[in-house]
Amino acid sequence: MPHQQSFEPEPGDRWRAIYACRSSLSRGRLVDEPSSPTRSQFQRDRDRIIHSTAFRRLKHKTQVFVSHEGDHYRTRLTHTIEVAQIARALARALGLDEDLAEALALAHDLGHTPFGHTGEDALDACMKDFGGFDHNAQTLRIVTRLEHRYAGFDGLNLSWETLEGLVKHNGPLLGGDGKPTARYADTGIPAAILEYQAQQDLWLDSYASAEAQAAALADDIAYNAHDLDDGLRAGLFELTDLRKLPFLAELLDEIDRLHPGLAKPRATNELVRRVITHFVEDVIGESQARIAALQPRDADAVRRTGAPVIAFSGAITAADSEIKAFLYPNMYRHPRIAEIRRRAADVVRDLFSRFLAEPSAMPAEWGEGCEALDPQRQARRISDYIAGMTDWYALDEHRRLFDATPSLR
Repeated sequence: MPHQQSFEPEPGDRWRAIYACRSSLSRGRLVDEPSSPTRSQFQRDRDRIIHSTAFRRLKHKTQVFVSHEGDHYRTRLTHTIEVAQIARALARALGLDEDLAEALALAHDLGHTPFGHTGEDALDACMKDFGGFDHNAQTLRIVTRLEHRYAGFDGLNLSWETLEGLVKHNGPLLGGDGKPTARYADTGIPAAILEYQAQQDLWLDSYASAEAQAAALADDIAYNAHDLDDGLRAGLFELTDLRKLPFLAELLDEIDRLHPGLAKPRATNELVRRVITHFVEDVIGESQARIAALQPRDADAVRRTGAPVIAFSGAITAADSEIKAFLYPNMYRHPRIAEIRRRAADVVRDLFSRFLAEPSAMPAEWGEGCEALDPQRQARRISDYIAGMTDWYALDEHRRLFDATPSLR
């Protein structure tokens, strides 16, 4: 991989580290466009993401709870906003490009289906014979093909750095031997990624930029904090249950010491903000130590390192695993949630089966010409349509097409 060229200073460079991405050195867009006189390349990416149709739909897409559960639980949109706030905080502290980190955070969940991971699992099963479904690959399809907002191109025509960060949200896709890494070892790299890779090389065998790594950790931090918050609010578990986890027990002891007898809602808020603070401060400290040891001279040096540069320490990695291990059975697989998940999966499967048998049942913009496509492309178009649905719209479509629709209450 070539080194980046020396750069001319740009606004904000006195705050930006030498290993940060720079808009002036962007590898550009697939379709050339005149530069903006008022915005950097990454600011432009962020703005295009915010104004996209897919971004607006996040408002009515489930995080863990379906929207019927109440107004205070997270949706994909509120989760995304929280991730963006944490990503900017990390980027600012580490001298990274805040606009790129924010753009990546805002776009990272665009490819999610209705009904959260339940919808994704169901759609992946439906697409088993047609290449499967992967929400990261779907995000790439949205920003490179499915958004139709501009006269000169499909998608949003985002910069190379933003696309790279979205595709490598979970690290490299290829190992040094050219084979898929563990995430895609069994299924292979999704076709959507390979198709785009043939047009513009996204360096699938390297880590992404420091900004992308920061956005990915911000996602983990936000997930842990708000799932604890939502689970406590929903009564799926209690604060006393969290004392089984050493990391959280220590925080709860601190809250009790400083605020004895605090009511549950305030104690919950105190716990959540401490979780976020400890995780964020840990990432900053650990990343600063790694950067000091590595001494990267440019953004590409971060990509070539062969290991994450922005990371949790060993202690917080253990705490992260501890929290996830608790949440899996006590929240994501809680009997109350499991029954809703089953019904939601039925909705997705029913819709896919109906559209596969009768593509004309989709709206004209999706159904027209679908029957003439080969089975692979036909199934992918149906998958694109279903993946783009909000929870509400998926239920409305099911009611339109079927005599009985499961209740998700």
